[in-house]
Amino acid sequence: MMKMKELKNEMLSWIDHHQEEFSDIAKYIWENPELGLEEYEASDILVKTLEKYGFQVKRGLSGMPTSFIAEYGNGKPIIAYNAEYDCLPGLSQECMTDNKKAIIKGAPGHGCGHNILGTSQVLAAVALRFVLEEKNIPGTIKVFGSPAEELCVGKPFMAKDGCYKNVDCFLDWHPWSYNKAHYDTCGAYFSVKYHFKGKNCHGNSPWQGRSALDAAILMGTSIEFLREHYEPAAADRANTINYTFSETGPEFPSVVPDKATLWCIGRFNTSKQLEDILDRVDKCAQGGALATDTSVEREFITASHEKIPNKILSRVLYDNFVELGAPAFTEEEQSMARSMQKADEVEETGLDTDIMEFGTSGTVLCDTSEFSWNAPYATFWMTAAPEGGWHNWKVTSSVGSSIGMKSMIQAAKLLAVSGIDLFLQPDIIVKAQKEWCERMNGRTYRSLLPEGTKPPLGINAETMDKYKSKK
Repeated sequence: MMKMKELKNEMLSWIDHHQEEFSDIAKYIWENPELGLEEYEASDILVKTLEKYGFQVKRGLSGMPTSFIAEYGNGKPIIAYNAEYDCLPGLSQECMTDNKKAIIKGAPGHGCGHNILGTSQVLAAVALRFVLEEKNIPGTIKVFGSPAEELCVGKPFMAKDGCYKNVDCFLDWHPWSYNKAHYDTCGAYFSVKYHFKGKNCHGNSPWQGRSALDAAILMGTSIEFLREHYEPAAADRANTINYTFSETGPEFPSVVPDKATLWCIGRFNTSKQLEDILDRVDKCAQGGALATDTSVEREFITASHEKIPNKILSRVLYDNFVELGAPAFTEEEQSMARSMQKADEVEETGLDTDIMEFGTSGTVLCDTSEFSWNAPYATFWMTAAPEGGWHNWKVTSSVGSSIGMKSMIQAAKLLAVSGIDLFLQPDIIVKAQKEWCERMNGRTYRSLLPEGTKPPLGINAETMDKYKSKK
């Protein structure tokens, strides 16, 4: 036990001595926000940092230039960390301010905290690497660079290509407004675009045309009727379908539109249920096209499984969370957080510093579920912004500040010490894998992506080009 404590203290000390270096990396990614599949600068700085510290890195996996796999060590066990680094559209925001104020109006920003998420995973892996080397501990550390998490794109495509095979377990975290290490679940997900094509004509003689927009609207109406005919679910992991008309042809109402796109996403408790509903959504599209004498083409963006929880592995994270504690914030930081909440007209609770009791729960959807279908997976959530929803300006304001940096450093410590627990106590992995096998109940990983589906490269290129020119 003393040896374990000494090793953990060494890693904690290493992280403390290098926190300025990694905080600078997280701030650089925050200052240069990049949308999914456009994260060239973020991916590059993380890769160069890993290479600097002795990791062997492969880039451009699964047809995605901003993906990577970094590896250090050899042999078993193989323990993996997850780095994400994409941002969100429209969430540009000044740092550590108590009111909504964009740096560049309408530009992207890190409203989900991936600037600290990816950096902390790299920091944890590097700190752990030095202990393995110094103490001659066998095993392998992997860091998976996962692009486009906000689109749930990176991991389904990497999983389809077998990138997660032979990993013994995955450790992960996500910035949030509370502190929790549950063996939680999330639903399966799909994202599909339906492109309708018709025929233009003048609005004075609409019988001469075929309205692609009419077809898309009919598809949307059909989806509304479909809602009644699939099973409901619990509020924390609901079965839902959302859609938008992402393209609607000519802007003038006096022209019958010859093109329209309905972009549909769905979240369902199981991948089996998802596949059934997606087949019915396809029929809604076909019905809209038939009724309007138009044509429709499906563009499959992505799909991911439901998450398989793991109590054994999650307990390791929870116990270390309790041992290390949640991030400690100053009164100035707490005051700023309350001011943000006041400006956003939500309850002024400040930054949460309590740790929830160990248990299970439903959580927000994430493509990290693809990890969990390949090996035991566990994650934790740590305070990095005040309560009041996520994907908003308060998050962007916080995660580029001292608030976010404290969360990043504490998360890296928790990931690192949990990693050394697993390297030195491989029986924990054996137990976690036994639980995983029981929960899988004979199922094996099968990609939900149709054969031939390619990553949607360029899906955010136009937006990025538009705002890069304004920097």
